[in-house]
Amino acid sequence: MDTLSLWRGTAPPTGYAMLNGDVTADVLIIGGGITGVTLADLLAEQKTPNKPKVVLLEADEIGTGTTGNSTGNLYQTVSSGMADLVSRWSPEVARQVAAERGAAIAFIEERCRLLPDVGFRRCNLYKWGDASSAKEIDKEFEALQAAGIAVQRQDSVPSPLPPAGSGVLVLQDQAQFQPQAYVAALARRAAEAGAEIHEHSRVIDLDLKNRRAVTASGSVTAREIIMATHTPKGVFLVHAEMPVHREYAVAFESQDGAPGPGTFWYGGSEQLSVRTLQAGGKQYVVCAGQEHKVGIHNATAALLALENLAKKYFGERTITHRWSAQNYRGADGLPYIGRNAQGIFIATGFSTDGLTWGTVAARLAAAELLGHKAAFADLVRPNRLSPVKGAKAIVEENVTVVKQLVKDYLTGRQDEKLAQLQPGDSAIVDAEGETFAAYRSPAGELFAVSNVCPHLGCKVHWNSVETTWDCPCHGSRFRPDGTVIEGPALSGLKRKHAPPLGGGDAG
Repeated sequence: MDTLSLWRGTAPPTGYAMLNGDVTADVLIIGGGITGVTLADLLAEQKTPNKPKVVLLEADEIGTGTTGNSTGNLYQTVSSGMADLVSRWSPEVARQVAAERGAAIAFIEERCRLLPDVGFRRCNLYKWGDASSAKEIDKEFEALQAAGIAVQRQDSVPSPLPPAGSGVLVLQDQAQFQPQAYVAALARRAAEAGAEIHEHSRVIDLDLKNRRAVTASGSVTAREIIMATHTPKGVFLVHAEMPVHREYAVAFESQDGAPGPGTFWYGGSEQLSVRTLQAGGKQYVVCAGQEHKVGIHNATAALLALENLAKKYFGERTITHRWSAQNYRGADGLPYIGRNAQGIFIATGFSTDGLTWGTVAARLAAAELLGHKAAFADLVRPNRLSPVKGAKAIVEENVTVVKQLVKDYLTGRQDEKLAQLQPGDSAIVDAEGETFAAYRSPAGELFAVSNVCPHLGCKVHWNSVETTWDCPCHGSRFRPDGTVIEGPALSGLKRKHAPPLGGGDAG
């Protein structure tokens, strides 16, 4: 299935050369999403004599990870709700979060004035639910006011959105943009200012002691390393604290302009996020659904449920784009931004609020690297200790990991034979004493790889929508040939030499 997002499908391409040879830099940024590119731009624009030399390595192409697969919405609140943040922390922390995220949106707006065709617009965010959501809506209204966010109440939302059963919260002066177009244009700006940007330059080994990152065609040694990779590469304590989910989205053309400008969050039992986009003379409606735990959900069923929900409210439409994105949620409701125990700058735990949090992270990193550490940095530092605020999420996440390890190592294998795999089929199979994660492409080519994630040894599961092997423990994802796509794993799944068709597995 084609899973090219609407943003990637309507943005101009990039074209940066692969890293070739061994280079040195003041700052190495790993990751070319909104966090890494914004940081590169902030550092490259410096006019001082000691302007840092910046090298950015992107494993694929700029913006094609989480940034280019997001919803393109920008907002001061957080998707889990300000009421949750006030409950875990305090109204004062909620005000700090709202102020920092509001400043990040203003920064994006300022940058958008310098960039062509990135689709920035200010608009309202609408949040509502069904009849059972009345108390939740009331609490959220109070929390938003306590956080200093401009919010009003109304009784209804535009047709054909799900009807409001308990009142509607209207957050004023939020924003939207075209995230892939934005990050591609920002990367060009950073490169023109002197940042070295390399695409198709996946880091396959990290020597944190010597501050050296190795790719297949070269290496970078730098005084400072920033992992703007959505989750840190390698093994870190923070991985044990973050639940990992995927969220699916679809887009279709709309002629009538409904539901109009705005970010629309329906938090009823069905859970639906809606927005529109004007691109290439066409208007699209974007619908995103509920979250699903990586590696242990039925991807096809999740996508089908979202398509049926879009059809329920918008009628029969031809879906033009289907995609999904991954998110890592901080255990206590806040992201992890700053130096970890190894002195490496990380930025993770953004939940589904990554476009704004990623910009916050880049601005915090730039301030620290330039000698002006921001006060907000202490609140989101990776080594903060908040056992009461985050204990439940940490325990739940690690129980999930343990359950998955036990389930996959102690239960039986699928009774599949390699020779019986039809085009498009996948399975965990045993053959000649070895266990394979096997997939046969529509063209008939057989891919057989280890079913053990190289990160911490969990067993991978098949994602039928995106044709990937996904790890349910910490979110590493791999292509059918074993190549790592995202997550903490540095290396891919080892290729297996499958026996010939009709061999010992056909018995």
